Amino acid sequence: MSKSLPRPVALALSAMAAISPAHAAERTELNDKVVTATRTAQTAEQSLAAVTVFDRAQIEQSQAKSVPELLKKVPGVSLANNGGPGKNTALYMRGSNSNHVLVLIDGIKVGSVSSGGAALQDLPLELVERIEVVRGPRSSLYGSEAIGGVIQIFTRKGAGAGAKPFFSAGYGTHDSYSGSAGVAGGDGKGWYSLGLSGADSDGINAKEQGASGYESDADGYRNLSAALSGGYRFDNGLELDANLLQAKSHNDYDQVNRTRRAGFRAHADGETQVVGTRARFAPLDPWQVTLQAGRSEDKSDAFQDGDFFSRFDSRRDSLSWQNDLSLAPGHTLSLGADYQRDEVNGSTAYAEDSRDNSGAFAQYLGELGRHDWQLSLRRDDNQQFGRHDTGNLGYGYALNDWLRATLSYGTAFKAPTFNQLYFPGFGNPDLDAETSTSLEAGLAGRHGWGHWALNAYRTEIENLIANVRVDGNLSAAGVDEARIRGLELVVGSQLLGWQWNANYTLMDAENRSQRVSSGGIAYYGKDLNRRPSQLFNLDLDRAFGAFSVGASLHAQDSAYDDLENQTELAGFATLDLRGEYRLSPEWRLQTRVANLLDADYQTAEGFNQPGQAVYLTVRYQAL
Repeated sequence: MSKSLPRPVALALSAMAAISPAHAAERTELNDKVVTATRTAQTAEQSLAAVTVFDRAQIEQSQAKSVPELLKKVPGVSLANNGGPGKNTALYMRGSNSNHVLVLIDGIKVGSVSSGGAALQDLPLELVERIEVVRGPRSSLYGSEAIGGVIQIFTRKGAGAGAKPFFSAGYGTHDSYSGSAGVAGGDGKGWYSLGLSGADSDGINAKEQGASGYESDADGYRNLSAALSGGYRFDNGLELDANLLQAKSHNDYDQVNRTRRAGFRAHADGETQVVGTRARFAPLDPWQVTLQAGRSEDKSDAFQDGDFFSRFDSRRDSLSWQNDLSLAPGHTLSLGADYQRDEVNGSTAYAEDSRDNSGAFAQYLGELGRHDWQLSLRRDDNQQFGRHDTGNLGYGYALNDWLRATLSYGTAFKAPTFNQLYFPGFGNPDLDAETSTSLEAGLAGRHGWGHWALNAYRTEIENLIANVRVDGNLSAAGVDEARIRGLELVVGSQLLGWQWNANYTLMDAENRSQRVSSGGIAYYGKDLNRRPSQLFNLDLDRAFGAFSVGASLHAQDSAYDDLENQTELAGFATLDLRGEYRLSPEWRLQTRVANLLDADYQTAEGFNQPGQAVYLTVRYQAL
């Protein structure tokens, strides 16, 4: 953790230090309701976990083009992208593996059961109402995968009276087209939402120039998505709702060591589909029951030279029963059970292609004076790996009306994926489940000038699974142990009419394995790959009547692309500018210049990233 700051980060931090709170004008409110941290509704201020929330207004203000582009603003989050828009994107949170982050869409677990990751790059941001990000372990509530944190995405929902249509259309660099249209509404008891979203871009050449055997051409991307949701609240208090999200993608990529047939490109057709239904009712006044069922599917068909190449089709069915009992004001007991069945099919023959997991959990949330706490315990019974017990204990103390200290301890686990276990030539059926322990301390303040939070954490992961090269071939292997230490600073305020939010992450993700690589290099003491030691984000926005302007700076330190720390990815900084003109209360015109300084960088070795780009968007939202 002794690396020097990249110059853009150092300059930005100096600017932050120069801002005097006495000159800030308005308090930043933190009263948004969140449900992901505890599986119950509470405000962001009440949460004992580190939480980041993006609502619809913030999503549109950012002018982000994808879910990963928005999520890179979260403290402790870094991305590894394989060559531009729509390409495979891995998300690392707090130094954990990319498949150590649980992704939920409207309460339903999503992601490939073969690879373990969710296709975040394919999810339609235009059809998203809200995103909640919880940093830190949450296996005690959700089971496997929630080592680094949880991301929950909520699709658009209807509310209020009458139908309210929305529309957007955009164009930008690389012949990038985008559009969305839909309608949402309700009548007090019922609500509905229907939306369509599409994107098409010529893209960039995914592989760097001179890459041996790869095509030298632009690798395009197309996406077509739809979301549908509806619900009704009956006079007796029973509430029923259902939701459907489907995202289909077409992705060109560079094939290697094949003779390209004229008129054909290597490409993959992907599909993410999530369907869920939920019932909520109160048998007694202090007792709230929630029943939820859902299915998520992740499909991918790959083609080369116009010929079929491979198919992966994974499916996850889930059931959940949760009971929330209000014992007294400020005291809630939650008891629940989850069931999950994973299946994988396709052109690859796995030795095992399905497994079941059942889990039971209990949580107690309490408040007494200046004290509040969260205690949760869970037992999972996995068909392949047996039982795993996890827990979380969080405590908060309000030192005064504006300063609060928190302390938490949590354990988590991650079951190996089907690829890690059974993929021919790669999988290792002897792998154990990954387990972790985390300790975190935090201090947060809220004042008339704004808010700030400081969190320090330490996570130890055993049986960490990584891709290790043996005799020239990649295979899944346990790294034995990893230790991650980190510090996160979040600050938000207003100064001279400018709304600004910044976060800085300092992290040391160290490999503690006693193993030696096939090249004779000891892993112990090396950095975990693709985990930059420093991350910085700064957002500035200001309105001038009908006009508004903003800027986003993202900077990160160097990182290694491999476990042996032989291939270094240079640190970089990107600066985006944006502007908006409100033509009327319903119509807006937006423009954005991404990567203004045309930074040349890579987040995965050998894969290019977009340079400077300009985008124009027109939006309509009925009021």
